[in-house]
Amino acid sequence: MSTTDSVPQAVVRRGFGLKDEIRDSIVSDYHSDLIRRIREQANTLQMGRLTFRLAEEFGFCYGVEFALNLAYETQKKFPDRRIFLTNEIIHNPRVNNRLQEMGIGFLEASSENPARFAHITADDIVLIPAFGAPVDEFRELKDKGCLVVDTTCGSVVAVWKRVEKYAREGFTAIIHGKYAHEETHATSSQALKYEGGKYLIVLNQAEAQCVCDYIVNGGNKDEFRKRFEKACSPNLDPDRDLERVGLANQTTMLSGESLEIAEMFRSAIERKYGSEAVAGQFRHFDTICTATQDRQDAVNKLVGEDINLMIVIGGYNSSNTTHLCEIAGQYVPTYHIDDAGCVISPSRIRHKKVGEVTEIFSDGWLPDGNVTVGLTAGASTPDRVVGEVVDRIVNLTFAE
Repeated sequence: MSTTDSVPQAVVRRGFGLKDEIRDSIVSDYHSDLIRRIREQANTLQMGRLTFRLAEEFGFCYGVEFALNLAYETQKKFPDRRIFLTNEIIHNPRVNNRLQEMGIGFLEASSENPARFAHITADDIVLIPAFGAPVDEFRELKDKGCLVVDTTCGSVVAVWKRVEKYAREGFTAIIHGKYAHEETHATSSQALKYEGGKYLIVLNQAEAQCVCDYIVNGGNKDEFRKRFEKACSPNLDPDRDLERVGLANQTTMLSGESLEIAEMFRSAIERKYGSEAVAGQFRHFDTICTATQDRQDAVNKLVGEDINLMIVIGGYNSSNTTHLCEIAGQYVPTYHIDDAGCVISPSRIRHKKVGEVTEIFSDGWLPDGNVTVGLTAGASTPDRVVGEVVDRIVNLTFAE
């Protein structure tokens, strides 16, 4: 009898009731006794000439914990079935490598790969990452008849519902985000569930200003389409589709920037159509996730204290981690590293600057004398990795 005969083919979102069975594995793979002790000591560790100060909020958020629990439960429930992820479950190399070690395969699920699910059968299980997946991927997997385990973060789903509502009511969704990011790709696809649904993705205030100028003054339609060709719905007509706009955002963007962009669009609608038109032609709901906001607030607080430098730990392709670097880098020297191996010595570190593609090496990163090091980590970074960074810095410094 096929394994599919005993397991209803559906979309699972709430797990399999195996949290107790997988708890020890989660703790072993991702938790850190050192970080637990530092938290218990008012987020401070004194070691010789070094003082480490942890941000009050950092590391795994509830959405990441949910996704990993669901992945581990799936592997526990179905040890003899093929299990795949459509993409990285989160943006952290340690976590994704661990899932591969557990036997979970990674698919090349992208719109540029039409054969992305060709080898998937009804006996297989496919995990949707925490970022979610575009509507067409969900549809294709359901048509395959395989069991789909959806680990999409609840905060992301909340944004999807907002974008769907905009499309249903005839508003073009203006999404503050990175058009190539998995989350934004999935979010923008929600607008296309409805006939006539439209979206436009803006990366920053400069791109938002370009769109706002078009709303107010008009412009060259072809040039506009060319500029945003990878970041808008098919056949977007800026003359028609920018009359009614609703704002949303990738959940990991800078909150302050998202709010400023929303105000730019509100102001543009008011200037073009008058204040009485705003209520009927503009919508906005802040969709930055609370965990992202808490981590950004914690970094803002930490850099206001007496620290000499900041280390930000997380995957280089992690949007929320990059924004923590942007915040900290305005105030103190900041180094974005993805694991402890980036700390080569007390005088040399390998890291990535915001906006750069490749890592660089910097010398003299750790000053002489007494130093206070601020530490934070992206929402997809395990405590274990943070603990390894602290341990490595201490060991290298004491070996001098």
